[in-house]
Amino acid sequence: MQPRGHHIAEFNIGVLRYDWDDPRVKDFADNIDRVNAIAARSPGFVWRLSDADMEAAQTAADGPLGGNPRTASTLSVWEDIESLERFVWQTVHKQFYDRKDEWYAPQGLRMVLWWVPEGHRPTVEEAKARFDHLAAHGDSDHAFGWAHASGARLWKSEQCGVAA
Repeated sequence: MQPRGHHIAEFNIGVLRYDWDDPRVKDFADNIDRVNAIAARSPGFVWRLSDADMEAAQTAADGPLGGNPRTASTLSVWEDIESLERFVWQTVHKQFYDRKDEWYAPQGLRMVLWWVPEGHRPTVEEAKARFDHLAAHGDSDHAFGWAHASGARLWKSEQCGVAA
């Protein structure tokens, strides 16, 4: 259940199979701005870490994300889990999600969710710590995935298959 006075933070991370300028990831790379613009216009969207700040976090050799130049990640805040779900599963984002295996190297955990006080803007360090906590301990109120998110329903029916 969403705590009163809180929003939902979302952090996802993956490593691309190929370099950013490789033709095999062109469709993904060419549509990042489009998908981010749709997110920003979506009901319930609050904030997203800027491209420049995220790129710096992704590529810093001594940074929290390890400095792999193929890293692709997003850190955002939404009013509630339902708003985030609608964006993820009921917009063009879903079409790109369905193709993730074309672009991303195999990995286990890709995303973490957690509650943040309204007005709080999480850092990449905070996001990575929540991600690591989820990987080490599983779902908890501290860090969780879709299955633990009270109110999340669409992920059950929409995460597989082709987007309309």
